Amino acid sequence: MTINLDGATCLVTGAASGLGRAMTLGLLRAGAQVAGLDMSEGGLSSLRSEAGEHSARLLTASADIRHDEDCQRAVQTVLARFGDLEVLVNCAGLGMPHLRHDYLRQPIRFWEIEPEKWRDLIEVNINGAFLLACAAAPHMIENGWGRIVNVTTSFSTMIRGGNMPYGATKAALEALSNGWVQDLEGTGVTINVLIPGGAAATAMIPDDSPYDREKLVDPIVMVAPMCWLASRLSDGVTGQRIVARQWDQEKHWRDALAASSAPIAWPGLASEALKGQPRSAGALKA
Repeated sequence: MTINLDGATCLVTGAASGLGRAMTLGLLRAGAQVAGLDMSEGGLSSLRSEAGEHSARLLTASADIRHDEDCQRAVQTVLARFGDLEVLVNCAGLGMPHLRHDYLRQPIRFWEIEPEKWRDLIEVNINGAFLLACAAAPHMIENGWGRIVNVTTSFSTMIRGGNMPYGATKAALEALSNGWVQDLEGTGVTINVLIPGGAAATAMIPDDSPYDREKLVDPIVMVAPMCWLASRLSDGVTGQRIVARQWDQEKHWRDALAASSAPIAWPGLASEALKGQPRSAGALKA
């Protein structure tokens, strides 16, 4: 189904490449006004060129989302340019290649990681999303409507050895997302998680990796569910993690959502662990 986002105002981080670039271009082509945030000036220039006829509705800005002042400035710039901010997509992230290029062939153990690079991943992948959400949420709450979409990853990636702290940062962002759902209850602002549903054909997977690149998930799969999340059709839907690869855009959105989503942070796992276990301090003492 085709979704018209004429008039929608969006801010996408990590917009110069990979999943962020695909979503930025997809939102533009659906009619939205989009601010693309990234640290790569060259990537942003290339994005503007690819936007073509839609470039008049594209604002690009270089920002380091590790810094509160950059995040606040980015939101204020969007408001000054577009007069509103309805959708925030936290997609920017550093992956394992930041630690070592050949991490897939020679897994890096946690004690081998340079502490400064460890901190880089935490600062960008967790704190950056937090700071931008803090900057954007008050405006959305005042308007009584808004969307915050956090890009995390598959559960297996979150807990796999040789993949830290990337996996752990995405697990943290997923947990934060669940808490934000509760904090924003009744405000009209929704929190949802969107993941590609497998290793994606982005720079997170180096070209010389052991993966067959033809079998990697195409970033374009993020576009259809992202456009739906940015639309009024998703009113009232919050606390869901959507697997983009499983979203069938040929189906009605209700069927596509049912086939591709589940509650954020796997509450079923937590409840399953409690079965047959003591449920009170008194029971534990007994």
